[in-house]
Amino acid sequence: QFATKVVSCRAAELRPEGGGEPVSGFQVVLEDTILFPEGGGQVGDRRRGRAGGRARGRPGDADAPCPQPDDRGLIGDVPVLRVTRRGPEAVHFVREALEPGAEVLLSLDWERRFDHMQQHSGQHLITAIADQMFGFKTTSWELGRQRSVIELDTPAMTAEQTQALERSVNEKIRDRVPVVVRELAEDDPEIETVRSRGLPDDHAGPVRVVDIEGIDSNLCCGTHVSNLSDLQVIKLLGTEKGKKNKTNLVFLAGNRVLKAVEQSHSTEKALTSLLKNGPGEHVEAVKRLQSSVKLLQK
Repeated sequence: QFATKVVSCRAAELRPEGGGEPVSGFQVVLEDTILFPEGGGQVGDRRRGRAGGRARGRPGDADAPCPQPDDRGLIGDVPVLRVTRRGPEAVHFVREALEPGAEVLLSLDWERRFDHMQQHSGQHLITAIADQMFGFKTTSWELGRQRSVIELDTPAMTAEQTQALERSVNEKIRDRVPVVVRELAEDDPEIETVRSRGLPDDHAGPVRVVDIEGIDSNLCCGTHVSNLSDLQVIKLLGTEKGKKNKTNLVFLAGNRVLKAVEQSHSTEKALTSLLKNGPGEHVEAVKRLQSSVKLLQK
């Protein structure tokens, strides 16, 4: 939670992410904010309602335009439905008008934030280790609702390489490596040594660097865990063919792995009940059923 003041409030409409009719409401700018906005993040000063922008720059470097989704939360008891970046400001969309100058308590949806922290720090770790082990550069990535995808600059990745990468990143998690956020002056020569895609045109103030000690140093606008142990575990689900001789590496981190295991176990229990056999025999049982159906159809 965070105490702040309302700076401005103006009528606006919000288009739902899944499509449909626009929602009427208000765009609210706060004096300070702790909610991460989509279309950017804290490259610069997250305070005074400010947020840095999408990182742009050299292809082949990690953290292509920061794809981290925005936070959710409450302003008082009013739900925040979207947080977007408008220049140096973070704009909060709500359904109820708020009085400029009013003191409010801003509350963060921690479950959503922590999930994004796990996926984003997991991406940094996978990106760094894939580069170190195989020379595979990350050209972009996407933090999805169910799973995340890293685009690697390689036409193919073998199953053996995927397994070796998964073992290595989980070893780093067990080593409890610290993750440290630093701020550097924009003219600091050290910035040239940090993995980066450049600064946005309207950037002002210090530059934010995320370090995984001894593993990676990255100019980044996103939210991260403070130690790799907070990631719990990373599961690489496999690869898919990407565009222009690229490979998409699909992964889950942290609580998403636990949720996937729980879902798989529930499915397994249901199939065991329906097929009247153990999990190891499910596939063969389904094949037999398919053969019977084809025979009956004939």
